[in-house]
Amino acid sequence: MIVRVWRQAIKVATGPVIVAAAEQEIADEIMRAGGEAVLTDASLPSGSDRVHQAIRRYDPDRRFTVVVNLQGDLPALDPLALSRVDQTLADSGAAIATLAAPIADPEEAENPAVVKAIAAWNSVGNRGRALYFTRGRAPYGEGPLFHHVGIYAFTREALDRFIALPVSPLESREKLEQLRALEAGMHIEVGRIDEVPLSVDTPEDLQRARRILSS
Repeated sequence: MIVRVWRQAIKVATGPVIVAAAEQEIADEIMRAGGEAVLTDASLPSGSDRVHQAIRRYDPDRRFTVVVNLQGDLPALDPLALSRVDQTLADSGAAIATLAAPIADPEEAENPAVVKAIAAWNSVGNRGRALYFTRGRAPYGEGPLFHHVGIYAFTREALDRFIALPVSPLESREKLEQLRALEAGMHIEVGRIDEVPLSVDTPEDLQRARRILSS
């Protein structure tokens, strides 16, 4: 699955794609496929910490000014989503950019495993400043709800600042690390996409992904 996500990512061709791997086995698989991997400390608390350590080791001279954090559990990822998050960061001047898609399934609106992004959308409706992220159904009332897609683009300075921040109260309560950035006053811009890429979090998700990709 990691190799599949890496192959999707390199189609964007906006910069090097580096796999931050806590295990040698993952690094070996990526290198066997022709990619690059950086081993990181297995004890790091989050994916953001892992990406931060990997980019420091890969690029100590800070040649690259933007870092995109893409998790390895999105085997059906559309490469255009990576271009979208990168463009959202550039167009908005934000510290961090991420993505969201409209929720079509009413069950997802009530599911706490589906994180909802609340944003002040621009007049076109294709991007907006993040106001909050929650596992609850929000905002209240009639209107669309948006499923947060956990792909992030950071400026290099924003990633440094974010990693140095302590865990925040709302982050602890909702179990959502992006709330740490909002509580610290960091600007997160949300780019809108049409569909949520399949995330593999359970054995059932894995079987579904195999069916989709085999067809």
